[in-house]
Amino acid sequence: MGTGIADVLVRAGHEVIGIDISDAAAARAVASIEAATSRAVERGRLGAGERRTVLARLRTFSDLRAAADAELVIEVVPESYETKQRVFRELDGIVSPAAVLATGTNALSVTRLAADSAHPERLLGLHFFNPAPAMRLVEVVSSVLTSPRAVAAVTALARQLGKEPVAVGDRPGFVADGLLFGYLNQAAAMYEAGYATREDIDAAMRLGCGLPMGPLTLLDLIGLDTARTVLEAMYAATHDRLHAPAPVLRQLSEAGLTGRKSGRGFYTYAAPGNGTAVPDARTPTAAPDTVPGRPVASVGVVGSGTMAGGIAEVFARAGYEVVLVARTPEKAVAATARIGSSLNRSVAKGRLTAGARDGTLSRIVPADSLDALAEADLAIEAVAEDLEVKRALFARLDKVCRPGAVLATTTSSLPVVACARATSRPADVIGMHFFNPAPAMNLVEVVRTVLTADDVHATAREVCATVRKHPVDCGDRAGFIVNALLFPYLNNAVKMLEQHYATPDDIDTAMKLGGGYPMGPFELLDVVGLDVSLAIERGLHREFRDPGLAPASLLERLVAAGCLGRKTGRGFREHTRR
Repeated sequence: MGTGIADVLVRAGHEVIGIDISDAAAARAVASIEAATSRAVERGRLGAGERRTVLARLRTFSDLRAAADAELVIEVVPESYETKQRVFRELDGIVSPAAVLATGTNALSVTRLAADSAHPERLLGLHFFNPAPAMRLVEVVSSVLTSPRAVAAVTALARQLGKEPVAVGDRPGFVADGLLFGYLNQAAAMYEAGYATREDIDAAMRLGCGLPMGPLTLLDLIGLDTARTVLEAMYAATHDRLHAPAPVLRQLSEAGLTGRKSGRGFYTYAAPGNGTAVPDARTPTAAPDTVPGRPVASVGVVGSGTMAGGIAEVFARAGYEVVLVARTPEKAVAATARIGSSLNRSVAKGRLTAGARDGTLSRIVPADSLDALAEADLAIEAVAEDLEVKRALFARLDKVCRPGAVLATTTSSLPVVACARATSRPADVIGMHFFNPAPAMNLVEVVRTVLTADDVHATAREVCATVRKHPVDCGDRAGFIVNALLFPYLNNAVKMLEQHYATPDDIDTAMKLGGGYPMGPFELLDVVGLDVSLAIERGLHREFRDPGLAPASLLERLVAAGCLGRKTGRGFREHTRR
């Protein structure tokens, strides 16, 4: 992190004094910056002459006294109060009283560090994100002791560096890490419990949420020891079980398996510091099923909404004969027409030929009776997210569909086994949770109940591969993988807003620029719908009985007031209704 910040500063034209614990450590830092600037020259982002000028701005030392004339000193030493306090006490006797001192901590109290300093008004937090040259967010952390002059100086510097400064108060994790690390901790606990493989957890969050990397890969990048330190500090402040470090983080870090920097964490890497994961004993080498799936040539989809139409389009484009069943002939025709409009947009964008469009539409037959599914090999329901509605539908599918047909539900939050028990053949029932919009989203959570037959599970995975979707296996519990990790994070963002810690805009900015999220939490909540989000939160709380999963009261109040997000024109923000 120190090397990355120095790189950012010298490229922006600042003279930088780099100080490390030894000449050898300082030399390694210089070599790292030389390599980074060399890559920038190769990629045409920096001229050779510019590179020489940039490198000339950096001088390195192994003595803090070299900082005597500095106007700003940024500390990024290990996350230890004793280490940081010792550095700041020494700096108090070296730099001028006008110099600003900044800590790069992401876990420790800035107020506590400032209070131990001779000039607490000039000490504040300046939290860059890794890798510093690439990540745009900088959190500017004030304490009750910080002077406005110091805040203004580092805020102006962050903008001059091309970063987006977000002003936050002093609490463990600040904004981005305060939300991010709870999510990462839950992912580690999910893996430790054996609920899903590391590969499936990471794939689910990348493909289901559009994240740049999965949570376990990100933990390896951050360092499992660092993550544990951050979580310990957060738990000490919040006593929220979601922040109590998962035991696997302690086990791995104490064994020296701290992630990429050691060459092994949740994954194994080609070498310490190398980001290339290599196969190891935990890498899956065989398909999870030893039995073949059932043959599927025809597919029935029940429902007339966006999800049903999207799933029908996915299967028809892959060559399956599809029957799309709605409650009335008019709804069935309208749903098919919407699929045609979707295909036309794909043709207009050059993603599909006119011939492929026509072939896809020819394979979709609209119907208004479940009897049309009598010969379907796979029947997928995509009706309202209401357990009684789904149970009634599965009871009817049980009577209509032929023996041996696979019956699938697309539920995102309800127990699949409850749908299965509504039939006389629960072994034939499985969850296939597609993500919206189904034609664009590559993830399918394959949800196996304790009653699901092996060949039914194999069928679901084989079908996903045929329609070019990525299946991830998970058990039949609330939230499956994606929602179980996503919605507590969203709920914590609402709680952060309730506490007046930061504005919705600053929280959204922090997560987009600091966490790489395609949407901030409040943008996403308004898109999903606050009523839908509340229902999922309640389901998670009901299943796991964890007080930290209780829905934020602000979310409940907004839903009670009818402020449901974009669909009503108001949620956490005002929206123009179309």
